[in-house]
Amino acid sequence: MRSTRRFLDTLYRHYNRREFIHPDPLELVYRYDSAADREIAAFVAASLAYGRVHQILKSVSSVLDVMVPGPSTFLTNHTRRSIFHTFSGFRHRVTDGRKLSAMLCGVKEMLGTYGSLQACFCAKMGENGETILEPMSAFVSELVRCAGAPLDHLVPSPEKGSACKRLNLFLRWMVRCDDVDPGGWTKISPSKLLVPVDIHMHRIALSMHLTHRRQADLKTVVEITEGFRAIHASDPVRYDFCLTRLGIREDGGGGFLPP
Repeated sequence: MRSTRRFLDTLYRHYNRREFIHPDPLELVYRYDSAADREIAAFVAASLAYGRVHQILKSVSSVLDVMVPGPSTFLTNHTRRSIFHTFSGFRHRVTDGRKLSAMLCGVKEMLGTYGSLQACFCAKMGENGETILEPMSAFVSELVRCAGAPLDHLVPSPEKGSACKRLNLFLRWMVRCDDVDPGGWTKISPSKLLVPVDIHMHRIALSMHLTHRRQADLKTVVEITEGFRAIHASDPVRYDFCLTRLGIREDGGGGFLPP
């Protein structure tokens, strides 16, 4: 365990810097200074973070470029009808303009009711619970209700056993705060986060014997998170960014390999 912790801390010191963010949709979140704009931009960026990374960056940019002068003001000033009209031509793989617009309208209504996405999420949290699975499910249910339409693949719910990689990615960005994750959500402890498990993280977790499960579902996410929690109890998602650089960046990981 100590040697694994040393390896991970070395990797963290090497990669957990702003210069290694590209290519990652997180880089687009840094356009915004206000917490109100950042959480919306982050939710859009994380929700569309599937497929080839360069197409993700293009698709997210195409959405955020239209939301002027900023995502928060845009949603406040636009009606449901105008949002659907604005994004009628949008397409990112299986997500079309209607699905994106429904999600944005759901976000708009949540902002009107709670004031922020953070306030909505926190309203769904209890005092206890080691992770945030229950409030995640409640948050997605509230979003779907506000959207007035099912969001399916775009914002899946953990209730159906989904790994919810993109929702967990969004929460990592907003709850953690370091040289990479911008933070802004101050009322949730990083200790409650779940690892955003994609193909890269699943493969790495298998090689590190943090899981033996071959299907990257919710049970696997919980198992991997528990493995990282045994290494760093207060921040089990601490190593997510630096570990996934090994599979994403073209520099081949800089010579780092798990012990």
